[in-house]
Amino acid sequence: MAGINSVNSGNGVQDSVYLGFDPGSAKCGLAVLRSSGEILIHEVVLSEAAINCLKIWQQRYAVTAIIMGDQTTSKSWIDRLNQEWPDAPPIQRVDERYSTLAARDRYWELYPPRGWRKLLPPGMRQPPRPVDDIAAIVLVERFLGRSANRQPLN
Repeated sequence: MAGINSVNSGNGVQDSVYLGFDPGSAKCGLAVLRSSGEILIHEVVLSEAAINCLKIWQQRYAVTAIIMGDQTTSKSWIDRLNQEWPDAPPIQRVDERYSTLAARDRYWELYPPRGWRKLLPPGMRQPPRPVDDIAAIVLVERFLGRSANRQPLN
């Protein structure tokens, strides 16, 4: 039987589930990944809706821990989480330096360029939307120690 904070991956192995959280003043990136690296869901939400969304996803996916960066606004968001969500899963902090740049590259791995964007050199490609959710994926992948063997979503 699966534990409270794990899910059966279908092969008899229990996977932990992590909620990546890249907070910002206007918008936040959220992502849920299994310990295997499988991305279950990711989204950019307005900052005022972030904690409610975190709570919903924690219930839906039985999250083991929240993974956040260790720079910029993380301290104030940890304080806010502790006040507004005292029974939140444990918060783990990871090095978030260059995570936005890594998220831009990771975006193109998840969604390979098509059409005219394929013709642009990789360094000139800009994702067509905010990548805060992809930054949340990058934070969880850093926590898991994964950077290779990643697959596109489509």
